[in-house]
Amino acid sequence: MSTDVQRNTRQKVAIEAALSESNDFVSAQSLHTHMKERGSTIGLATVYRTLNDLVDKGRADVLPSGTEQLFRSCGTQHHHHLVCIECGKAVEIDAPIEEWVEAVAAENGFVRVRHVVDLMGVCAECQRLTT
Repeated sequence: MSTDVQRNTRQKVAIEAALSESNDFVSAQSLHTHMKERGSTIGLATVYRTLNDLVDKGRADVLPSGTEQLFRSCGTQHHHHLVCIECGKAVEIDAPIEEWVEAVAAENGFVRVRHVVDLMGVCAECQRLTT
């Protein structure tokens, strides 16, 4: 039993390390492919489970993108993103909406309100590639 726990821990560490190598959002499938190319034998299901666990623990962000979810290693501080729809580049931004969110929640009697603000667009590098 302890062997499974150790192996599982090593797998989780390896997945989190691979995710943190990218500053951009990546799909579980592309992360798995990247890891396989480097010799990993970790299964795709384990990658999905671990990424979702990292999101639940606040150590990764998730972004819905069409039919799949994209993941990015992030700190635990609340933040927002500006994301390129072409290449997945992500930039953490300050969005001056925190006071507005709190005010709207209070006006409507809500507490423990969470929100996500992700701005989507095309980054400067991708703009240069298309012109």
